[in-house]
Amino acid sequence: MIKVGDIIPDGVLHYVPYDPNEDIKACPRPLPLKVHDRFKGKKVVLFAIPGPFTPTCSEQHVPGFLDAHSALKSKGISDVICLSVTDGFVMNAFGKISDTTDKIIMAGDGSGSFSRALGLTQDLSKHGMGVRSHRFAIVVDDLVVKYIGVESEPGVSSSGAQAVLAKL
Repeated sequence: MIKVGDIIPDGVLHYVPYDPNEDIKACPRPLPLKVHDRFKGKKVVLFAIPGPFTPTCSEQHVPGFLDAHSALKSKGISDVICLSVTDGFVMNAFGKISDTTDKIIMAGDGSGSFSRALGLTQDLSKHGMGVRSHRFAIVVDDLVVKYIGVESEPGVSSSGAQAVLAKL
């Protein structure tokens, strides 16, 4: 599992850039988000949700980062990225429903390869979800991991926005 001091693995996620004029029913093609290209020279928060449209993700985790957006920016965070082991189309729809606008980049890790490279996958097959990421948050500064919070129990604590803010 990735740890503080490690270089974040490179990988490709997929996202749809925010467009305020995009209809809720629009289905644009996701673009690649190359991790090292996007994170190089920046301070980034990457947080992962096991499943878009699931209760904890929808009611606590994503709203917490939306509420903390300006506080994160004031601490030097350039990008807040939400990752899930699903495709960029689903993450785009979840972002629209969650009203993330341009505050959170909603990125899909379709095959789970990036989450596997982090060592942060879990098998939720018994819940009908298959292999997903753990719920986590990572602060990366110029590709170097500065904080990592991985949930060991249901709910949001060490991976939440307030925990991240306390470490900045």
